[in-house]
Amino acid sequence: MTKATHFSRRHFMATTATATLMLTSGRAIAAEPIKTAGIYTVPVEQQWVSRIHKAALTAQARGDISYTFSENVSNTDYARVLREYAEAGNKLIIGEVFGAEQEAREVAAEYPDVAFLMGSSFKEDAALANFSVFDNYIQDASYLSGIIAGAMTKSGNIGMVGGFPIPEVNRLMHAFMAGAAEMNPDIKFQVSFIGSWFDPPKAKETAFAMIENGADMLYAERFGVSDAAKEKGVLAIGNVIDTQSDYPETVVASAIWHFEPTLDKAIAEVQAGSFKAADYGLYSFMKEGGTSLAPLGTFEGKVPVAAMELVTKRTAEIQSGDFTVIINDDEPKSS
Repeated sequence: MTKATHFSRRHFMATTATATLMLTSGRAIAAEPIKTAGIYTVPVEQQWVSRIHKAALTAQARGDISYTFSENVSNTDYARVLREYAEAGNKLIIGEVFGAEQEAREVAAEYPDVAFLMGSSFKEDAALANFSVFDNYIQDASYLSGIIAGAMTKSGNIGMVGGFPIPEVNRLMHAFMAGAAEMNPDIKFQVSFIGSWFDPPKAKETAFAMIENGADMLYAERFGVSDAAKEKGVLAIGNVIDTQSDYPETVVASAIWHFEPTLDKAIAEVQAGSFKAADYGLYSFMKEGGTSLAPLGTFEGKVPVAAMELVTKRTAEIQSGDFTVIINDDEPKSS
């Protein structure tokens, strides 16, 4: 696989990409990959960003894009790095602007020929035609993972540790809670936000407190939560990525985000010259292939049959459109 060139925050490096072949009028011609940049405020191993990064590497391996990226970019530095990538000739820029929304849109307005696809809690603006938004609407799989959690908790007490109470986190927590309530409407939830997207020690300490308060199941929206669960011998549900191989006796299930449908749609639009302001959120829905429930792996056969039957039933209904997981972006509260 062709590897992405890792840009530091201060320096650009030359990149190369293998041209793909296309047939036009019966003869093969070289098709130039779309020069693409990713800008991330956290390390690329962080759950959410890792899925964007993975999809970009996949698209590069196909020859659709040539990909470079910057990680750990501060919100105050985001606009500068964004502008540098635009000036460097990138035609598609992806990233997350939750803490630099206004600045990012101002930069995009300066480069109307560059397509911007940005994670955002806000919607697209028709007046800014080259700026599209997305978010990880993986509430479908989160709901299914909640069903499993509700069946596996013995204390009826579930701890939930999140980063910030913003829509992209809130909706997943609410969906998870709704799924758990399907199995036990009397379940109690402890909800806490650590005020960071990447602070495993803080997430771990918060989870420890929840376990001390009776939780025997944890919703690991942040790194560090599953470590606490493992140390204390309780169970956990993963979010965005599948970490069961790291916690084979701890992580029962995970709601997985697949960014590929979102990115592939944007690439097709850029290739066709038809990219425009749009909300790409729907490409994260289960029926679009944007989310799935991870295999149970080591917990196969250990989840109550009634729960797995409901998971199977709801999965089919979600994909057919007969069942819709409610999207609730309000901040969840402890109960």
